[in-house]
Amino acid sequence: MTTGDLLKIAYSPCPNDTFVFDALAHGRVPGAPALDVTFADIDITNGMAERGEWDALKVSYAVLPYVLDEYALLPCGGALGRGCGPLVLTREAGVDLTGRTVAVPSERSTAYLLFRLWAADTLTDGGVGEIVVMPFHEIMPAVRDGKVDAGLVIHEARFTYQNYGLHKLADMGEHWEDTTGLPIPLGAIIAKRSLGAERLTRLAESIRTSVHAAWDDPEVSRPYVMAHAQEMDPAVADQHIGLYVNEFTSELGEDGYAAVRGLLTRAAAEGLVPPLGPHALDFP
Repeated sequence: MTTGDLLKIAYSPCPNDTFVFDALAHGRVPGAPALDVTFADIDITNGMAERGEWDALKVSYAVLPYVLDEYALLPCGGALGRGCGPLVLTREAGVDLTGRTVAVPSERSTAYLLFRLWAADTLTDGGVGEIVVMPFHEIMPAVRDGKVDAGLVIHEARFTYQNYGLHKLADMGEHWEDTTGLPIPLGAIIAKRSLGAERLTRLAESIRTSVHAAWDDPEVSRPYVMAHAQEMDPAVADQHIGLYVNEFTSELGEDGYAAVRGLLTRAAAEGLVPPLGPHALDFP
């Protein structure tokens, strides 16, 4: 990809994404494309991917089976890890979710896929009741105010849910790690296959360079991170980055790819997503 190219990309305003893309978005990666950035909630970017919009997107791993004909999974820039899974929150401790209303950030989100796998393993009598989709930053207030019985939360909600007087009912990541031993695949970076192998490779290299630039001097990215953070406490933003930006962000590697394949293979076996083709995750 040559200097002067303009790449339309959409990712979330969350601290991990702005931290990862700060150098690239501000032209500090030599030879990288200029970015036309749109900030959007994960439910929006998942839909954009399914419609084939934008050149590159941050999406849920759960949406990959629906979009990999048109998009390639990049081997860097995404969010996987350990101890960083979605949580189910309730107003009271120990609630039985059978037949209850649960708010989720997206029905195509990895969080919801992990939730459904957890529910299949742990709930009886038909599982939960109504599923309500809402932006992730609205979920905790909705649980607190009794609009829903429980909420599936992601991102910095791991660190702030007690401020809402809520209780952790279950940790989807713990369940995944306990049953598979693999890291938790959450968010992926994808780009259109029509960009071609050379441009996709250069894009991946540029993202990786941007990640390492942020690690080398975190203070440079702080204005960008804090300008867009939903949770404005800098300490929470730092916790968020520390949890979601890790070695898998630089390179998926063997364990990362195993986690992605494991999640989508198990979900396909449960009839939750279409099966992946044998080379669907190949890059470029």
